[in-house]
Amino acid sequence: MTASPPKVNGHTRLPALPMLGDWQPIEATPIQAANTEPPTPEPSATESDVVAEAKAEAIRAEAWAKSEEQRVAAEAEAEALRIKAQAEADAVRIKAEEDARKLRIANDKAERRSREDEAASEARIAESNRKRDESSRARTEANDAAEAAKGAEQEAAQEIAEADDKWRTYAIRFAIVCAIVSLPVQMSFFWNPRAPWMAAAPVMLEGAAWVVHRGARAAAVSKRPVWHYRAIVWLLALIAAGINLYHGLHSFDLGTALATAFASIAGPGVWDLHEHGRLRKRDGALTRRERNAQKDAEKRAAAEKAAEEQRRRTEKEAADKAAAEAAKQLATTRSTEFPNVWKHALRLAADLGEATVTESIWKRAKLDVDGALPGESAEVFRMRNAAEMRVEAARQKKSVNTLSKTTNAQRASQMPPAKRPRVYNPPAKPGRRTRGDTPKYAGAARKQAAITAKNAAQNTRPNDN
Repeated sequence: MTASPPKVNGHTRLPALPMLGDWQPIEATPIQAANTEPPTPEPSATESDVVAEAKAEAIRAEAWAKSEEQRVAAEAEAEALRIKAQAEADAVRIKAEEDARKLRIANDKAERRSREDEAASEARIAESNRKRDESSRARTEANDAAEAAKGAEQEAAQEIAEADDKWRTYAIRFAIVCAIVSLPVQMSFFWNPRAPWMAAAPVMLEGAAWVVHRGARAAAVSKRPVWHYRAIVWLLALIAAGINLYHGLHSFDLGTALATAFASIAGPGVWDLHEHGRLRKRDGALTRRERNAQKDAEKRAAAEKAAEEQRRRTEKEAADKAAAEAAKQLATTRSTEFPNVWKHALRLAADLGEATVTESIWKRAKLDVDGALPGESAEVFRMRNAAEMRVEAARQKKSVNTLSKTTNAQRASQMPPAKRPRVYNPPAKPGRRTRGDTPKYAGAARKQAAITAKNAAQNTRPNDN
C-alpha cells in the first residue's frame, strides 16, 4: 500500500492527512539532519511552493485513489479468480467423484457380469461334461449291452453248435451200434458155405442206405429235391428190418427178431431225423407251434379284413340308399315346384338316352323354359330389383315411389308437356291414325330419334360375311 510522504522538498506539509494502512513517515537523512537551518525562502517562492505542493498533493491523492481502486479491483478480481478456481476445483472434484462413482459402478457391473459369465461358462462346461459323461455312459452301456448280446448270441450259437455236434456224434454212434446189432443176423441169413461171398450182402444193404444218405445231403446242399433219396433210404431200411425179422423168428427167438429189425430201421431213421432237422433249420422252416400261431394270425387278419369289408359295404349301401332317397325327394320337389321345367326335363332325358334327370339335363331344361340358369328366373330378377330399390330408398331416406320416378325419369314420354291435361280421344275408326292427332316432336327430339333409328338399322343389318 502506498501514500504521499509528510514532507516535500524538505518542508512539512501544512494540511496533515490521516495515516492509512502501513504508511510510515520518511525519516530525515543524516545530511538533512545535519542541515538544521534550512534557508528561508522568499515570499514569492513560498507561494509558488504552496501551489506546487497542493497540485502535487492532488496528483498524489488521485494516484492514491487510482492505486486504491486498482488494488480493490485486483483484490476483487483475485477473489473472483479464487472463487472461480475454487468452483472449478469443486466442479472437477465433483466430476472426478462422479466419474469415480460411475467407474466403480461400471467396474462392479463388469465384475458381476464377469462372475455371471464365469458362472454361466462353468454351468455350460458342467452341463457339457454331464452330457458327455451321460453320452459316454450310454455309449458304454450300449457297447456293454451289444457285447452282452453278442456274447449271448455267441454262447447260444456255440451251445447250438455243440448240441448239433453232439447230436450228430450220437446219431453216428447210434447208427454204428444199430449196424453192429443188425448185421450178424443178416449175415447169418445170407451165409452159404458154397457161396461165402453172400455174407457181404448185408454190408452192401446197410452201405447202400448210407450212400443214399450222403446223396440226400449233397442234394440238400445243392438245393435239389431230397424226398426220393429219403424214400430209397427208408425202403432199404425196411428190407433189412424184414430180413432180420424173418430170419430172427425162424432161426432165433422173437426178441432177437424184433431187436435186429428195430436196429435195421432205427440207425438210418435216426440219421434221417438228424439230416431233416438240419435242413429245416437251414431253410428257416417253422415249427408246429409257429405254424399254428401263423395260421391263427392269418385267420384273425382274414376275419378283420372281412369285417372291414362288411363295414364298408354297409356304409356304401347306406350312402347309396340315402342318395337315392335324396334324389327321389329332389325329383318330387322339382316336379311340384317347376312342373313345366320338369316335363321338359323328362323329355330331354328320354331324348338324350338318360334314365333319370341329371343335373346337366335339368340345367338345360331350366334355361330352355325360364331363360335362366337354376336359381334364377324372371320372378327372381323382379324380386331382386324391387329389393335393390327398397335398399336404395332406405339409403337416400326417400319413398320407393319417389325413387322410382327420379331414377326412371329417362323412361318418361318423349312428348313435350301439354299446357292442359291430356284427354284421351281415340280416332273415329279403330286402328286408323289421322294427321295432327299427336303433338309433334320437338326439333332436338326429332334429330335424336333419327340418329337412334339410323344406329339401330346399322346394328341390325346382317354381315356380308
